[in-house]
Amino acid sequence: MGIQEKKVSTCVILSIVTLGIYALIWMISLHEDTNKLKNVTDGPSGGMVVLLTIVTCGIYGIYWIYCRGVIMDDYIASTGAAKPNNAVIYIVLSVVGLSIVAFALMQIELNKAATGGSAQ
Repeated sequence: MGIQEKKVSTCVILSIVTLGIYALIWMISLHEDTNKLKNVTDGPSGGMVVLLTIVTCGIYGIYWIYCRGVIMDDYIASTGAAKPNNAVIYIVLSVVGLSIVAFALMQIELNKAATGGSAQ
C-alpha cells in the first residue's frame, strides 16, 4: 500500500522538542498516507495543506483533520469493522487545542493499515 509505519511516541516527542515544527512535517506525512488509503491522486499536496493551515490561523487545519477522520472512518468500515466516529473525535481534539493527540490517534490507525492489521 505504500504507507510507512511511524513510531507515535517519537513523532510526539519531536513535535514538542521542535516547538511544533515537526508536527507540520507529520501533518504532511499524515495527509499523504491517508491519500494513499483512499487512492487519491489529485487535490492539494501536504505542503499546500500546511500552508493553508498557517494562512488561515489553524481554521483550515481543523477542516482538514475532520476530512482525514472521515477517510479513516471509511477505511476502517471497508475492513469489515464497525464504522467509528474518529472524525468527530479528531475535530473535538483539534478545537480544544489537542491536535497532536488527534495526529497520534490517526497515526495509530495508519500503522495498523500499513501492517495489514485489523483496524479497531
